[in-house]
Amino acid sequence: MSVNLSPQRADPAPVRPRPGRHQQPSRRFWSQLDIKATPYFLISPYFILFAIFGLFPLVFTFWVSLHDYELAGGDAEFTGFANYASLLTDSAFWNAVINTVGIFILATVPQLVLALMLANALNKKLRGRLFFRLGVLIPLVTSVVAVAIVFTQLYGRDFGMINWILGWFGVENINWQNAKWSSWIAIASMVDWRWTGYNAIIYLAGMQTIPRDLYEAASIDGASPRRQFWSITLPMIRPTIIFTVFISTIGGLTLFAEPVMFGSNRMEGGSTGQFQTIAMYIVKEGFRDFDYGYAAAAAWLLFVLILIGVAINYTFVRRIGGTK
Repeated sequence: MSVNLSPQRADPAPVRPRPGRHQQPSRRFWSQLDIKATPYFLISPYFILFAIFGLFPLVFTFWVSLHDYELAGGDAEFTGFANYASLLTDSAFWNAVINTVGIFILATVPQLVLALMLANALNKKLRGRLFFRLGVLIPLVTSVVAVAIVFTQLYGRDFGMINWILGWFGVENINWQNAKWSSWIAIASMVDWRWTGYNAIIYLAGMQTIPRDLYEAASIDGASPRRQFWSITLPMIRPTIIFTVFISTIGGLTLFAEPVMFGSNRMEGGSTGQFQTIAMYIVKEGFRDFDYGYAAAAAWLLFVLILIGVAINYTFVRRIGGTK
């Protein structure tokens, strides 16, 4: 009797189907839907809030601008573009536009330049860098009312410190609130005091992302710190500069709190409207004269002005950066 000592072949293990190949159609559908819909679900709260607090007020304001609207009774008589036609021939509105643009230019250009210089200084190896970085944010967290009170005293005609300093150079006392240019300078200095540090921190954050190898290579090639700033720092933070230009344009053209506090809470912006901004003009027409349709039309023209200002600044910054 012979014994078979050859190894017996084991039965092959059953091959499992690849996951997803033989899944039920409904399960596969819900799995794909989950993958595609989850990102939209996660970002939907922002768009819902934007639709409620951003898009709806914008559309409703445009609807009000086409009517002679009364807030109390809710009556609205359709007038078409009559409010816009009246605004375009209103000298008070154009005075507010000129004031807004003038203050915006005087405030924004020095503000961004000083912020860039301050950020470049804070980017160096200094003792107590954290202290200085936190210090530049103190004006931002200070109440605008407190800032306005202090600056109103500084620009006082008889006992203000600014006139006292100018008196050393033989300059007579200036009534900063009475003239157009002097009031613009005073309000612009308030804006610069509050927002220069904020923009400096944003620039500093952009500078921190620049690889240090670029500066080391430039130093080896003999580039001076000034050359490194113009050839490395500025081109690398150009997106950050564009962002601050956008934010400063929107904030500058919607300026409201500083001129209101400078004018003792009066919406006229001085005796002859010498520093009345568009935002002050809108509040005056809507909530003092109760002409809501007219105020809504002014608000929409301000929106158009902001779009034009952002487009001009964006094009200007890109041209400087060498991108067409």
